[in-house]
Amino acid sequence: MPIASTLYSMPQRRVPSLPADTRIYAVGDIHGRADLLADINARIDDDLLRRPIRYSAEVYLGDYIDRGPDSSRVISLLATRLVRNRAVCLRGNHEAMLEAFLAEPAALADWLPLGARQTLASYVITNTTDCTPRDLLRQLHERLPRTHQLFLQCLSDSYCCGDFFFVHAGIRPGVSLELQKVHDMMWIREEFLDSTQAFERYIVHGHTPVPHPDIRNNRINIDTGAWRSGVLTCIAIEGSEIVVL
Repeated sequence: MPIASTLYSMPQRRVPSLPADTRIYAVGDIHGRADLLADINARIDDDLLRRPIRYSAEVYLGDYIDRGPDSSRVISLLATRLVRNRAVCLRGNHEAMLEAFLAEPAALADWLPLGARQTLASYVITNTTDCTPRDLLRQLHERLPRTHQLFLQCLSDSYCCGDFFFVHAGIRPGVSLELQKVHDMMWIREEFLDSTQAFERYIVHGHTPVPHPDIRNNRINIDTGAWRSGVLTCIAIEGSEIVVL
C-alpha cells in the first residue's frame, strides 16, 4: 500500500525529541469513522514493515465515539490494537460522557447534543425519543460487549515519552504536568490554544478540529475533523521529526 506522507519541520524555539530507536504513531479524533481508522491501522502496519524500528507505540488521542456512523466498530478495532499492539488509548471528553451515562442515566442530557444518538444507534438502539434515559441505559448495558466495557476501563488520561506529552484536549498553562486536572486535559480550549509559552514538554493533542495538522512552537493539533472531513490524521514521531502518514 503506498503511503502519502508529509514531513513537517518544527519551529525552532525548541526541538523536542524521542529516545533513540523509538517511533510513536499518534492518531487524532476518530468520532465513529471506523472506515478511516481501518485505513490508518493498515498504514501503520505497512510503515513498520517498510521502516522497522526497535520500539514503536500507537497513541490514540480520544474521541472514538459519537457523530460518525460506527462508534461500536471503532471501539472493537481499538480494543484489538490495545491487546495485540499494546496501543495507548486516551480518554476523550466523548468517552467521559459515555462513562458518565453508564453510571447515571441523568447524564444523557449532556451527552445527547454531542452525538449520543449516533453512538447508541451503533449498538442498535435507535428509539431515543420515546424511551426514558433509564430505559436507554438498560438497553445499552444489554448490548455493550464485555470487551468494550474493558476497553473503557483501560483508557488513560495522558501519555508521555521523551519530550512529548500526549493528551486529548490540552493542558492548563502555568500548571505543571503532574498537577493537571483531568477535566482540563479532556475539555480545555482557548486558554491552551492561545498560549505561546513553552510547556514542560511538547504537547500532541486533538479535540479542536483544524483543516490540517496545526504545528506550533509548543504543540501540534492533529484533530482534522474526521467524521465530517473524511480525513483522519496519523503522525509518526521519530527523533525530532514529525511525518504525517
